[in-house]
Amino acid sequence: MRKQFKIYGMILLAALVFISGCKKTSYSFGDLKAPEGLSLSATIVGMDASNPNGNGTGFVNINAASTGALTYNIDFGDGVTKVVPSGVIAYKYANPGTADYTITVNAVGTGGAISTISKRVRVFVAFEIPANIVSALTNGSSRIWVTDKDANGHFGVGPANEFSPIWYAAGPNTREPCAYDDEITFSKDAAGRIFMNLDNKGQSFSIGAASAFYGFGGADNCYGVIPGGNKQLIFQNATSGSTPANSTQIQFTVPGNGIINFGTGGVTYEILAITPTTVSLRNIGIDGNSWYQKLKVKP
Repeated sequence: MRKQFKIYGMILLAALVFISGCKKTSYSFGDLKAPEGLSLSATIVGMDASNPNGNGTGFVNINAASTGALTYNIDFGDGVTKVVPSGVIAYKYANPGTADYTITVNAVGTGGAISTISKRVRVFVAFEIPANIVSALTNGSSRIWVTDKDANGHFGVGPANEFSPIWYAAGPNTREPCAYDDEITFSKDAAGRIFMNLDNKGQSFSIGAASAFYGFGGADNCYGVIPGGNKQLIFQNATSGSTPANSTQIQFTVPGNGIINFGTGGVTYEILAITPTTVSLRNIGIDGNSWYQKLKVKP
């Protein structure tokens, strides 16, 4: 009988151990407590009366603070989100131009409780002009260019969806004299901005379709166009659908009447090719065609 009790006792002990081992382990994450007094400041670097959206670097100093936050998850509004334990970060926006971004901060407290705050900023990001283009156009400071009148195709036209003058390409020295005496100066300031100044000697050539755009009327001819002084050029990635095979894929806009060495009514020029001494440009004229011009460094 004792032997049976002993066996029953061992079975009971084993059952108790089994039951104890199956008991679910419980975990405690602490009390749910959201951070309190959440604040958010976002200061655009270089912002002043003259530059209300910043100096073009794209940097914004972000500072989130609260009581009881363990960390901060920051959504910068441009598709990027980062975990920032301190809540303080200097963030650089990268998209060229001026755009609005909504910065959203989730402050994480104990137990994963969250407090949220948002702030909208408008940031200007200057386009970063490729160094080889800056160097070629300005030679580091200032450089004068003229029409490359000895080159085939220094003046040409083609359909808007092409990148070469397939309809007409001027032969050497075959255009009007007023198209050949212009001097175009590209210069760079200390901030890296590029400017253009046109000395047209009193006249610029214009295609007939664009003569009214410059305040005149008539066919292809030389007109007394006023160049308009020194102009800051606005650079950006080309919007033409060009490829690396036919273009640098960089374009710039000339404020005002847009003339470089002859007028088409267009003000935006795509740099098809550039060397330290030559540059080939393409723009869409007021007639909807693609126009071409070639420049060279003044001898």
